[in-house]
Amino acid sequence: MPHDVRSGTGVNVIQSHAQIVIVGGGIMGVGLLYHLAEEGCTDVLLIEKGELTSGSTWHAAGQCPSLVGNYNLAKIHAYSNDLYPRLEAMTGQYVSWHASGGIRLARKKEDLDWFKYLYGISQSVGFEMEIIGPAEIRKIVPWLELDDVIAGAYTTGDGHADPSGLTNAMARGATNMGAKIERHNRVLDIKLLPSGEWQVVTEKGTVTAAIVVNAGGCFARQISQMIGSDMPLVNMQHHYIITGNVPEFVERDEEIPVIRDPYASSYIRQEQKSGLVGIYEGVQMTEAWAPRGYPEWSSDSELFPDDLERLMPWLGYAMERLPIIQEAGIKRIVNGAIPHPPDGPPYLGPVAGVKNFWLCCGSSFGIAQGAGCGKYLAQWILHGDSEINMTGFDPRRLGVYADADFARAKGFQDYRMTYATPLPGEELPAGRPQRVSPLYTTLKAKGGVFTETFGWERPKWYSLDGRDEKYSYQRSNVFEVVRAECMAVRERVGILDLSGFAKYDVAGPDAAAFLNRLCANRMPLSIGGVVLAHILSVNGRILGEVTVTRFADDRYYLLSAAGAELRDLDHLIQGRLEGEDVTISNVTDERGVLVLAGPKARDVLGQLTDADLSNTSFRWLTGQEIDIAGKPVRALRVNYVGELGWELHPAMQDLPAIYDAIWKAGLAHGIADFGLYAVNSLRIEKGYRGWGAELTNEVTMIDADMQRFLKLDKDDFTGKAATLAQIDDERTLQLVYFEVDANDCDVRGNEPIFLGEQRVGLTTSGGYGHYTKKSLGFGYVPPALAALGTTLQVALLGQRCTLNILTDPAHDPANTRLRA
Repeated sequence: MPHDVRSGTGVNVIQSHAQIVIVGGGIMGVGLLYHLAEEGCTDVLLIEKGELTSGSTWHAAGQCPSLVGNYNLAKIHAYSNDLYPRLEAMTGQYVSWHASGGIRLARKKEDLDWFKYLYGISQSVGFEMEIIGPAEIRKIVPWLELDDVIAGAYTTGDGHADPSGLTNAMARGATNMGAKIERHNRVLDIKLLPSGEWQVVTEKGTVTAAIVVNAGGCFARQISQMIGSDMPLVNMQHHYIITGNVPEFVERDEEIPVIRDPYASSYIRQEQKSGLVGIYEGVQMTEAWAPRGYPEWSSDSELFPDDLERLMPWLGYAMERLPIIQEAGIKRIVNGAIPHPPDGPPYLGPVAGVKNFWLCCGSSFGIAQGAGCGKYLAQWILHGDSEINMTGFDPRRLGVYADADFARAKGFQDYRMTYATPLPGEELPAGRPQRVSPLYTTLKAKGGVFTETFGWERPKWYSLDGRDEKYSYQRSNVFEVVRAECMAVRERVGILDLSGFAKYDVAGPDAAAFLNRLCANRMPLSIGGVVLAHILSVNGRILGEVTVTRFADDRYYLLSAAGAELRDLDHLIQGRLEGEDVTISNVTDERGVLVLAGPKARDVLGQLTDADLSNTSFRWLTGQEIDIAGKPVRALRVNYVGELGWELHPAMQDLPAIYDAIWKAGLAHGIADFGLYAVNSLRIEKGYRGWGAELTNEVTMIDADMQRFLKLDKDDFTGKAATLAQIDDERTLQLVYFEVDANDCDVRGNEPIFLGEQRVGLTTSGGYGHYTKKSLGFGYVPPALAALGTTLQVALLGQRCTLNILTDPAHDPANTRLRA
């Protein structure tokens, strides 16, 4: 019988089994508990070492803003803001919801452009927002100093609440539905049993669970370490101050909106009749519990000594913004810990390489996000998919490169930039570089400007004249530079280092059967065949996209997106059946990738190999193992830019020699380096979809107009039954490809699509096609509106632009150039 560690009785004083165990009783864990129960799963036990909220929830200021730049995160916030005002009536638990609204201030044109972009998101998500001028702001809050302000984003559905009240209301709701909560019981260890279940060892005994969720907040790293895992997370100290009573607030019945001020890097609001100011300081930022970085298990309702010195000058700026709080004095100072992932969004999803161990933690805005995170993660856990795109929250978006130093550098940067306006394409330096190909230094010396994907530094564009990009929501000052790169690929030949592609070797007698069962497309029948294939959920939703090359009867080479490296590795490894003779190897770091594309590609490559590169001997959508410049290379006649060309996959250490040889051979043909800005322009002209944008867990292959990659006549594959069922079902989404009558800005994704005054859809990605001279994009609309000739509009920075649906790619619809 399990031993009762605390009492020494040898008898469990806790239930012995649960379908799901949640570790951590802050607002994130309780939000998940509530929504699991609401979905009908009540065999759930939440275990909390202290009292509910006693980690980082209880001391939070309780802000619930609507305005966030991430569309899917905005859905999480909007759901929370819809639920919280109703919780008190639903559960009888006091939550102290204050429907104050919020105003974020704009001081620069870039701020206002961002507001216009966010206004489009508000129309799609459904929260109320309007952009108002200084005069309107002053009518709402007459005491604000607004000399430097040009506009405000007014979100009337914002509010703030008592964090403990919200958490306990959801806890009461969950237990009323049948879920269980065990307080004052620390989890001591978590062990994987031979059955695949988890044994959760606590002070009051052990619980066996099919699924464990780490909702440990600031303790989340220690909890993951129990299973031999970890996560990049930095706990930051954060201050807010509460003033004495403010006479103007005492005399006024109506509460002012929460003011969010980038100049002061602060939120400023009313707290009863006092003022409250929270500061995100830009220097002297302090990690909680440094240098260890996370709390002792004995930490409970812990605060840190205040340090007002490091809040200057931002606290002074906040006082200048709302002068009426200056004379009120400081009544209370709160300095508590907030967890920050390196890239900002919370961790919602499975841990890489481990089955049935999930994360629901790492939220730096936990109060605003707790309910929404719980709702959408519960859907994913119970049903295999969520109704929103979870790619940006999946913990597998970060890999082993994201070590403690990376987490600290990025986490500090994320904290410091809480109220900075995000700009399209902006590259931030913290924690970089982490993963580089052997060409990094060479390409940087040639003017390469890099972007980061899954730790990899990848060329984005080339500054041949030394210019820096001036980031903008309009077309930037590198527009013509990117055009030149695109024209080089379309008219001559270009070369690109894409070594960050995720790469896998799949081999063994059962490899073909395994891949055919895992993927919706049929695997290549002949040696050298290449196919594009998709990994689906049991519901037929799109989980992954892979390019598969068959190099032998029992040997396949798979490629997927850099950011999907761990996700797709899990799909492969966890997709094997017991007894299946298949070996799966992640060879991402072992092989580099060079893309050589353009009408002169064959002329260049032909100088460096004895292989026959003719159309007869080396057809489009085939691969061969050949020598280039004396080095063995896996050469695939495919690319993402829609031109004659090859992807070349040598050993990583051979990359410089092959690049140098290609460059020398290409000089007579006008070879040019190109980057990912150009790739986006070139692929959008070809109508190529993108994983994570057009292809997500929200949609099926039929929704995404990808039926040509479905082989419904082959034996069963994951998602086949759901896909067949959808053929006869009434659908709500259809991907459309379109041209936009745009001016100086193009589709970025997440802009609303309109039929007259009715919002009917959403863009997913887009850009300017430099060769076709068209502004192009993708989006989802109802199937009835997807026909050629339907008159639609898209809102770009507040301007309605005509959207014309295209049935064929804007460039080379017959693939003549690819087959050349």
